[in-house]
Order: sequence, then C-alpha cells, then structure tokens
Amino acid sequence: MGSSALHKNTYNIGYSDVDFTKSLKCSTLFGYFQDTAGEAADKLGAGIDTLTERYGVAWVLARIRVELDRIPMVNESITVETWPHPPGRLEFERDYRVRDAEGDIIINAVSNWVLFDIKTRELRKSDCIEMNYPPFIKEHALDRGPGRLRPSGQTQAVYKKLIGYSDVDFYGHINNSRYIDYIMDCFPVESHRKHSLKSIEVNYMREAFPGDTLVLYRDVPAAGSDTVYIEGVNEADGRPSFRAMIEIVPRRGQD
Repeated sequence: MGSSALHKNTYNIGYSDVDFTKSLKCSTLFGYFQDTAGEAADKLGAGIDTLTERYGVAWVLARIRVELDRIPMVNESITVETWPHPPGRLEFERDYRVRDAEGDIIINAVSNWVLFDIKTRELRKSDCIEMNYPPFIKEHALDRGPGRLRPSGQTQAVYKKLIGYSDVDFYGHINNSRYIDYIMDCFPVESHRKHSLKSIEVNYMREAFPGDTLVLYRDVPAAGSDTVYIEGVNEADGRPSFRAMIEIVPRRGQD
C-alpha cells in the first residue's frame, strides 16, 4: 500500500485501556480509531480545526464494522493503520487495520463518515470541503462494509442511561466511543468473563445530548445464536440514537 495514503499510530496499551480481563476495551479501540483518523484527516487538509474555522462543519462517524481476530492485552504495543477511499455524495469511507508487535493483522475495520453543519446540525455534501487526496489505495480492510441494521427478533429493555458530562465530546454530543461502553453494559460481568467480541457493527443515527435519557434495548437471540442486536432509544421521543449488532465467541480457555 502507498505510504502517502496510509497513516499510522502506535499505542502502548496501559491499564486504563483494558477491562477486568486485561483485554483492550472496545471503547478504547474506537478512541484509537478516532484519534488516528483525525490525524490522517489533518494531513489531508481537513482536520477538526480547519473544518470548524473554514467550513463550519464537523466529522461524524455514521457507520462502522469491526472484525477482531484477536483482542490485544495490557502492555502490548499495537499499530493502528488507516487510509481513505474516494468520497461519495455524502459519505467518506475510511478503513483501518490493527497490527500487533510482530506485524500480524489482528483487527480490521471499515467505516463511513459524514459532515454535519455545526450550527444547523444538518448533513452537508462531501464536496463542501476541499481535501488534498494522495493516490487512493484500492485495497479494503474487509470485503463486507457496514449496512443498515434492524432487529431480527423481539427486543427488551435492559437499562436506562442518563447522559452527563463524562459522555460528551467537544461538539457537545455523545462521542462515538461512549456508545460502545453503553453496548457492553448491556451484558453482565459474568457474560464478559465467558465471552469475547468477534465483531461489532454500529449505525450512529441521531445525536444525544446531556440531560437526555437513552433506553438500551437488546434482542433475545435464538438458542445457540452468537449474534446480539442492541439499540439505544431516546426516551423523550422514542427515536433510536444508535443501532448495533455484535458477534460473540467463547473466551479462550472458557469453551
């Protein structure tokens, strides 16, 4: 892959980055993705400050699919790679790969980003900004991209989450990585002890702000099913803020 299109960040996983099993938290991984993508966009002339000051718009993650071959552990060093693809009318596609210290690929992801107007909170077309694109990399991290998610069965409420200070970012809404914590909190600790994440796909649909209450719903999977649908619905208007589908597998040593 061409070096000009590829941006890399190396992270040393600390104790604040992992859960009680000493495995990298999925929300931390999403934070790594976001930071690496932000730096990559800045190299292309479309960093956060430039978009805000010159165009009055901001990057928002719309959809993402992540497949994990192995979840790294505390004290590991990993490298997050990212590269863009040609933009569509509204969406910008960006791929990711995570390599371990030996250079082996352990995580792959594909994502779609959009631009929204900071004042009106409405979507803007991709050509409203200028970007200095290098020659595009044709390779995709995954053969399957993120799609539109729908529940496959009946859902039931799991818990309610009141949005507060620790949930929001500098745009004043919930950061995409915080939704991942909400998803993981839909399962008891014992479930996390027995199972680990194989894949996760998220549709980010509507903003939520401090003072909003999200009701987290989870479907009841059929016996033997390893996929679970989860959504967060704004209690005030009954509209979903996000939808997600995760695939779980027995944790190594637990099967």
